[in-house]
Amino acid sequence: MTDRELAEKIVELVGGKENIVSVRHCATRLRIIVSDKEKIQTKEVENLDKVKGSFFNSGQYQIILGTGLVNRIYDETVKITGRADIGESTEEKKEVVYGNKFQRAIRMFSDVFVPIIPVLVATGLFMGLRGLLTQEAVLAVFGMTSDDVPSSLLTFTQILTDTAFSFLPALVCWSTFRNFGGNPVIGIVLGLMLVSPSLPSSYDVGSGVAEPLEFFGFIRVAGYQGSVLPAFATGIITAKFEKWLRKQIPDAIDLIVTPFITLLVGIVLALFVLGPILHYVENGVLFVVENLLFLPLGIGGLLYGCFGQLLGIFGIHHILNFLEISMLAQDGWNYLNPIGTCGNVAQAGAVLAVAIKATSNKTKQVAYPSCLSALLGITEPAVFGVNLRFVKPFIMSMIGGGVGGFLASNLHLRATGMSITGIPGTLLYLNEQLPLYLLVNVISFAVAFALTWMFGFNKKMENQ
Repeated sequence: MTDRELAEKIVELVGGKENIVSVRHCATRLRIIVSDKEKIQTKEVENLDKVKGSFFNSGQYQIILGTGLVNRIYDETVKITGRADIGESTEEKKEVVYGNKFQRAIRMFSDVFVPIIPVLVATGLFMGLRGLLTQEAVLAVFGMTSDDVPSSLLTFTQILTDTAFSFLPALVCWSTFRNFGGNPVIGIVLGLMLVSPSLPSSYDVGSGVAEPLEFFGFIRVAGYQGSVLPAFATGIITAKFEKWLRKQIPDAIDLIVTPFITLLVGIVLALFVLGPILHYVENGVLFVVENLLFLPLGIGGLLYGCFGQLLGIFGIHHILNFLEISMLAQDGWNYLNPIGTCGNVAQAGAVLAVAIKATSNKTKQVAYPSCLSALLGITEPAVFGVNLRFVKPFIMSMIGGGVGGFLASNLHLRATGMSITGIPGTLLYLNEQLPLYLLVNVISFAVAFALTWMFGFNKKMENQ
């Protein structure tokens, strides 16, 4: 089946293009918002060639296709339906409301942060590769020392590793405006204003090198390099304000007046109201999360490694993007990644045990590739296609992830980037941590595999 044929069948089985409000995609899933979810023929969709599973969550029908393929099917689907990744301004979309307020809020986080994750993934990989140039043990293999590395090369790598986080508010504002119906270019400029060279850098203020600017005798202002919440909240409010303003301003002067007022109101709101408040909120949230992760005796790692896997089932795992981005922006380390990786690898261990023990060719055909996919960091096929379907393998993977998370916490593992786990995730640990990273993941895999083999799956379960 060609990409075009698969896209046509998907459109047909979700109720036709007249039932589709909008189409989006993330790294592995095609996300479709429909007018009437009762028209979706779920079983038929899941039986399509190359489809690894599907589920309805947070108002979106999500079809698991895998990396690479999802991009091509998205492009073909958009050509067929004419409905691309549209923003909130679409009137049809406003009439379709699925899920409670919390679920819709999480979906909003997802819609904003998913488009900027590829850039942050690349930045994390650059951080890992830069680490090779500063590790004496690695350089010694090639008969070199740190003195042999040209300073110009280190400067070049610094451009690769620092740019995305230095201008993070611009990325967040752009994506927020894009999703809430504002002009994305205005969003970019507003985000750049938050990190303007005219403001003292938040990094310099934090290290004591510079003092924040003072306004009105009590408001202290610095740049928001690496901050997420101030740019996110400012983007939402200003995008909505811009949409409202365009309805009030006459067309003849809209081009001049609307951007002027929007940017003025947006930056005043960001620097003097939202920024100072939300910066403290952001730091508070990070403080709480990191203290939970660093609970004594590895308890935090055990709990997150075990129960963190449930976040994806309920569609709220994208809230972690905010936390990981903030951690990396604050001190260059991601403490969630090594523990979350153990959960992903445990899913691979559990699904491999099912694949070997299963008698059904259908189960084997789904389970074997799902194991490889999970080892590469894509767990949806394993979770929704196999482990969660039989329940017990998923529970065994939770235990395996908890054991790995416990060890990762006690060994103080931390990543240089985000959003890649398993085998590709080794690129985030190209330092003295790499042997420990491999160790905790092997243990997670082995525990989940052994428990699933002994207690989590039997042939009778396939016929239930």
